[in-house]
Amino acid sequence: MINFLHISYLQSGNEKQQKAYQVLTEHQILEKLAAFTPVLAGTIPINIDIESSDLDIICYVQDKTVFAKTLTNLFQNEKGFKITENPRFQSVKTNFFMAGFEFEIFGQAIPATQQNAFRHMLIEHQILLEKGEVFRQEIIRLKNKGIKTEPAFAQLLGLKGDPYEALLRL
Repeated sequence: MINFLHISYLQSGNEKQQKAYQVLTEHQILEKLAAFTPVLAGTIPINIDIESSDLDIICYVQDKTVFAKTLTNLFQNEKGFKITENPRFQSVKTNFFMAGFEFEIFGQAIPATQQNAFRHMLIEHQILLEKGEVFRQEIIRLKNKGIKTEPAFAQLLGLKGDPYEALLRL
């Protein structure tokens, strides 16, 4: 099983994963966010990304004001920088472009390894290992048609109800 807590696995991945590793290390993104225990999540780590996929970094944030200030200080000069709060998820996130990647850095008062994004990624990774390459390609095909990751998995697996919750029940 891949240790998703350390990005070294990206070095031996596909071309996009290797480029992600290079950008993350060259710009010291995770080191700059170390106070928030950042974890790379999403589709790039599990090789189901599409052209428009971003680098999702999830963080454990106990003080949203400090986090927002840190994000602003670090990334405000990057192309497309914006920062938003989501009261529903009690979260702060920033989006920007750097070195050929769109970044989304998400912070919530839940340890990163307990956040749904990380949990979904682990479950999806396990399903991909079990179902194989044809299934992975079908997920990518659905994503290219505009279907989000969790709904694509739910559709192929025949899961009922909210796809985000259904995946967590697996």
